[in-house]
Amino acid sequence: MIALDDAAAMRRKAFVDAARELFFANGYAGTTMSSIASKVGGSKTTLWTYFPSKEDLFAAVVDDIVASYGQVLQIDLPLEEPVTEVLRRFAQVLMATLLSPPLLALYRLVVGEAERFPHLAETFYDRGPRRGKARLGEWVAEKMVRGELRMGDPMQAVYHFAGLCQSGLYQQAVLGLPQGRDHHRVADEIDAAIDTFYRAWGPGA
Repeated sequence: MIALDDAAAMRRKAFVDAARELFFANGYAGTTMSSIASKVGGSKTTLWTYFPSKEDLFAAVVDDIVASYGQVLQIDLPLEEPVTEVLRRFAQVLMATLLSPPLLALYRLVVGEAERFPHLAETFYDRGPRRGKARLGEWVAEKMVRGELRMGDPMQAVYHFAGLCQSGLYQQAVLGLPQGRDHHRVADEIDAAIDTFYRAWGPGA
């Protein structure tokens, strides 16, 4: 027999999974709480006991995807290792995460709804990109103090590095272009990003 807490957790997960599928298929505005409840086979009242609003449910969908695919939020950033080695490992995990179908679908959803529902973009950014960049920013700041990177704004350096990593294949993948499916290019693009970043932020820059 399933314990009550386990049953409640399974019910909650069913609502999150249904919401994710419907958000991706119909957009945020095109998805109703009633349609989510109907897909799971429960009442809207039951759904409201888990998620008081559609925004709360969207946040749960983001958290679920980030928990499953956001390995970049947990990647080790040892201070003892050389800058380029850590950045390469970080970039490999970052790009594998961003190019995963669920993350691409979530990003497209957020961008498509951002003008009408700016709070969705804020929720997505706070729960994913902001956290990852903050962790890397702390590491970069320490590397600057140690003289392994030139002094400057650590977060500006992080934005530069993230932008370099996402400047080619990723943009094509977001747009659904055929070139965006050629993941063999990722390693070369990461190498180019690290080279360009180090020219700008290395200790001799």
